[in-house]
Amino acid sequence: MKSISVFEIIKVGIGPSSSHTMGPWNAAEMFLDLIRKQHNLTDVKEVFVEFFGSLAKTGIGHGTDIAGMLGLSGEDFEVIDTTKINSKVAAIKSALSLKLGGEVDIPFVYGHHLILNMAKNLDFHPNGMIFKAVFNDGTELEQDYYSIGGGFVTTKEETSVDEVATTTKYPCHSGEDVEKYCKQLGLSFSDLIYVNEEAWRTREQTEAQALSIWENIKDCVYKGISQEGILPGGLRVVRRAAALNRKLLGGKIYPNRDEWFEAVVKTEASFDNINKWISCFALAVNEENASFGRIITAPTNGASGIIPAVLMYSQTFTQFTGNENIIRFLLVAGEIGTLFKKNATISAAMGGCQAETGVSSAMAAAGLTEIMGGSTGQVLMAAEIAMEHHLGLTCDPVGGLVQIPCIERNSMGAIKAITAANIAIESDPANARVTLDEVIQTMWETAQSMNERFKETSEGGLAIAVNIAEC
Repeated sequence: MKSISVFEIIKVGIGPSSSHTMGPWNAAEMFLDLIRKQHNLTDVKEVFVEFFGSLAKTGIGHGTDIAGMLGLSGEDFEVIDTTKINSKVAAIKSALSLKLGGEVDIPFVYGHHLILNMAKNLDFHPNGMIFKAVFNDGTELEQDYYSIGGGFVTTKEETSVDEVATTTKYPCHSGEDVEKYCKQLGLSFSDLIYVNEEAWRTREQTEAQALSIWENIKDCVYKGISQEGILPGGLRVVRRAAALNRKLLGGKIYPNRDEWFEAVVKTEASFDNINKWISCFALAVNEENASFGRIITAPTNGASGIIPAVLMYSQTFTQFTGNENIIRFLLVAGEIGTLFKKNATISAAMGGCQAETGVSSAMAAAGLTEIMGGSTGQVLMAAEIAMEHHLGLTCDPVGGLVQIPCIERNSMGAIKAITAANIAIESDPANARVTLDEVIQTMWETAQSMNERFKETSEGGLAIAVNIAEC
């Protein structure tokens, strides 16, 4: 088993879904690269893409079709101006053409060249898609791709995980591995990850990457608390973060992000206020995610508010502040995410919401426990506690949108993470009867037993009870 960098688990993304937006977007870029390896883009007459299974069933609400079109157009979701996404898609649909790879105009008719096939699943994975290029000489090139969670994409032959993975000095593929190496080397959890991340970059580069993630988190939260109105998609869900922020600050005016942050730090640190701020942070991020905003995928978009909320909490209402703690939080959180990725799943289409908010809550609990001074055993215990109380959580997005119940679930996941950290820091791991590895195994077994209706298909749970057609 190869290792995965923590920055493949925690990374810059775009809403509303890592598996249903970022994955198809990445797949489209991979298909463009495949065409370039075998032909020239100028040789292409037409391109077709068909989405199957969960990708099709919740495709409109998750922006899968949008991701496919923009990916084929050569757009990069890490840098695209998110305010222009709707106009770019509208231009493709109205012109009945698409600029392939940003270079070549080809005909593109929505519903003909792009199809959401809700009646069929591909055998390899619920999030399947097939891209096909027809060339001017009549030949064709076809490739299937599978979005396996967190923006990772695989084919039956080779995965994007393999492309970014390598072997670290001290490979950690389980909680037991982490404990073994920390004890053997006399290192803390985060120090061990510092060493392993040198397989990809220098320590200085790792620190810079982590602090860049932190800046993106603050940007996203600030943008989220600055936006009012109705979320897109047709459910008419009202944004709540801005009003909550305004109430908690007592109407205080702040001219920029940094002064807003300082204003938050100076607010009353009562239990009620802190609890509401944690929810505000999480709501702000997930409202941005639901609006095709730029967020931090950690480990998925549906759970993108949990780690920002817990990290913001640590930097505004605890003594565990500063760059060093921010870095160590993210390193440990990211490594916990890799354990779930390698031994279970971070795809809601495979494991339900336990694979998204559950994993993210476990990651955040571990990161917080690390900077609170917890031992390696306590860090692993915190992750175990957080996931234990997400086991069996279904993915049932109303209307196929990452809004109900997804947004509020991030607030709940953040609170659970903090509670898990507090329990673990006051406990002796030697007395724990359940290990993180056992919980990961249980989560995977639960995922395999879960009815498909509760795996991001909008065919069960609240998605049926609320009785709203996909928007």
